[in-house]
Amino acid sequence: MNNNSDLRMPPIFTDNFVVFGILMILLAFVFYTSSSQSTFWKKFYTVMPSLLMCYLLPSILSSLNIISPEWHAVDDTGNFILDENMQPTSVKLSLYHVASRLLLPAALILLTLSIDMKALFGLGNKALIMFLTGTVGVILGGPIAMLITSFFAPEVVGGAGFDAVWRGLSTIAGSWIGGGANQTAMLEIYKYNQANYGAMVLVDIVVANIWMAVLLYGIGKKEKIDSWLKADNTAIDELKEKVSNYTASISKIPTVRDYMILLGVVFGAVGFSHWSSLEIPDLLTSVFPAFGEKGSMLSTFTDSFFWMVTIATVIGVLMSFTSMKTFEGIGASKIGSLLIYILVATIGMKMDLNSIINSPGLIVVGLIWISFHGILLIIVAKIIKAPYFYLAVGSQANIGGAASAPIVASAFHTSLASVGVLLAIFGYIIGTYGAILSAVMMEAIAPK
Repeated sequence: MNNNSDLRMPPIFTDNFVVFGILMILLAFVFYTSSSQSTFWKKFYTVMPSLLMCYLLPSILSSLNIISPEWHAVDDTGNFILDENMQPTSVKLSLYHVASRLLLPAALILLTLSIDMKALFGLGNKALIMFLTGTVGVILGGPIAMLITSFFAPEVVGGAGFDAVWRGLSTIAGSWIGGGANQTAMLEIYKYNQANYGAMVLVDIVVANIWMAVLLYGIGKKEKIDSWLKADNTAIDELKEKVSNYTASISKIPTVRDYMILLGVVFGAVGFSHWSSLEIPDLLTSVFPAFGEKGSMLSTFTDSFFWMVTIATVIGVLMSFTSMKTFEGIGASKIGSLLIYILVATIGMKMDLNSIINSPGLIVVGLIWISFHGILLIIVAKIIKAPYFYLAVGSQANIGGAASAPIVASAFHTSLASVGVLLAIFGYIIGTYGAILSAVMMEAIAPK
């Protein structure tokens, strides 16, 4: 049993607090070296953006099994501990859950409360065009990846009945257009054999994380990319300058009182977001029973994470129209960025590079799929001369959703985080419908 490649031995460090300390040390190391005057580090970070390093270092430790977000429990003799169903007992750290449910909504509020909504809408329609291009790339990319793979490895994309691979790939389409709720909806609609579902989750996580690393790497080269795309960054630059000037005009030396009031407002709003995210689904299902049907295309609207992110974003936007906007003067967006970096580290920890060897065939399908998505985005960006910002955020709003889209957006400037969040929320809404369209095409293409 210990030789089963699907089972993971406990890492060296298994305590949440210890692992959190390690992640913070890694973040501190990146920030310290990235600001160093050393010629070596200057050249290093010219090639490897600091945000990408905050993401990759935890993934390297996870791949070496020094830390891990999840593993299988063993007893004193090294044998895996089984549950009542005779399956290995899984153990999970709670760091990512805390970061995505507590720090993410707080960061969204902090990064949004100082935004100029008029200037944000002044960015134009290229952001939406690139987002929808990314969606089309996911919808068509699945069938195309299946078709290409069927020429050299038809058994990888074959299967019959509820074991048919296209059914499993439909869950990836749901995840990559929308999020977890859409992914679950596709699993319920197409009834993929749940004994094989773990491989699909693996492909989703591995390929999505590889793609996020590619996008973060591109941020370090954004000037060259924008030059090649012949992109017009005027609206983006104007928004960044406007926010920077406003921040400078209201800046002051903060006191403990200022920070306490800020944290009270923000985490009070986070608490309200969580409370609402639990109450709204119950209200919807009680008034409209169709929302509560298992596998329903309306299931997105009963997902608590969807409502948590949406409500936190709305609260941040509403704050931007009040005097609370002046919280930016004591560094609200800087605190928001700090929380985002912690989230980045916990996401990076989920990326185990060794997992690629577990399902090589399906990983290849996923890589072809994401490559088509990326190529389509590049073609459209070139045609409409869209900045790399729109390409990266439009893609991540699809593939990564609300947990990572603001990470990519804020890497350009903290004032742009809202763009990623708003597009990701739109992705949740259309995710199930787009995934069904992709599934229909994949079923038609699947080897019989």
